Amino acid sequence: STQSQAASAGGLSQDELLDRLAEGILTKLPPDFDLEEAEAKFPVAYLESMNTVLVQELIRFNRLTAVVRTSLAQIQKAIKGLVVMSGELDAMFSAMLVNQVPGLWSKVSYPSLKPLSSWAEELFERVDFIQIWIDTGIPKCFWITGFYFPQAFITGVMQNHARKYQLPIDTVTFGYQLVH
Repeated sequence: STQSQAASAGGLSQDELLDRLAEGILTKLPPDFDLEEAEAKFPVAYLESMNTVLVQELIRFNRLTAVVRTSLAQIQKAIKGLVVMSGELDAMFSAMLVNQVPGLWSKVSYPSLKPLSSWAEELFERVDFIQIWIDTGIPKCFWITGFYFPQAFITGVMQNHARKYQLPIDTVTFGYQLVH
């Protein structure tokens, strides 16, 4: 399957194809979130658990994007012969050639079964969602599946409700209704 990909990309070698793919992801990958700025703008507050949820999301996304950024830079160096192609980088190379998310990234990523191209686009969308939150304040509408850890969001919503209405948190439940 890798041979047909190389041929369909205008005769590019696997190394050239992967170098272009890595560069494409790196150019779209935003810098790490500024945790200090976010914590100052959204401090821990008893009546607003979403501030804590946001900071936890920032930490998780920073860890993921750091691994992606570092490993892509390393694989580009390995392709050029500037560093040794380790077993981990070789596995990453092979996965990326067949449009799979490298195991190195999956270890620190949110759960996803998407192929690499879709996974990367969704990562950029998730990071954009979080950045908009930082820039404009707590959203009125949330992309629940866009969270790295949606369970923390649901817990935060329940805490906010329980604290606002002075209810015991263990009496608050989360439910939904399908409307057709």
